[in-house]
Amino acid sequence: MGFVDPLAAMLLSLGISAALIAAYFYMAAQGKDLKELVIPSFAFGFFDFVSGFRMSQFWPFPGPLSAYNMLFGDPLMILGLLLMAGSLMIYKQQNLRSISIPGVMLGIYLFIEAAAMVNFKLETGDDLISAMGLYVMSGISAVYSLVLFVKPDNGKKYLYYTAIILLALTALIALFIGYVAIYQHLQAPP
Repeated sequence: MGFVDPLAAMLLSLGISAALIAAYFYMAAQGKDLKELVIPSFAFGFFDFVSGFRMSQFWPFPGPLSAYNMLFGDPLMILGLLLMAGSLMIYKQQNLRSISIPGVMLGIYLFIEAAAMVNFKLETGDDLISAMGLYVMSGISAVYSLVLFVKPDNGKKYLYYTAIILLALTALIALFIGYVAIYQHLQAPP
């Protein structure tokens, strides 16, 4: 019986989470009410946090393979925390600027993981390009979240639209990898 991991569902949730953050930037740039993002952001943030925590602590990779727990689980857990905190901040009508600070730290973490992925050959073959694309785009999007310190008035909306593009690309890459993973898991069921 083969081992099928929950990574596909986690990747789909990551893609949806990135799309929700892109929706936030779009709605903020348009001056729209952000309240409709509270429940989906909290729900996907909770899923990201729980699945990332489970993977970080309990995913069954022993010995040297335990690096994958940190590679996959930790960033998703941190993203989940940020999404839940952000949704609560929107609900309480607080400014989201401060959430970009841990977002930048997450971006740096992702860049370090991308470098480690290549240097330690944690991902090779056909999956290297898509994995690197995901980690690099996620890192750029997270670091770019500092744009939250800029009020999206008419002269600065382009900064928010750039964030939307970065997050949309991140979401598409995560969804592509997730859907491919689902297909591959169904190809060789346990």
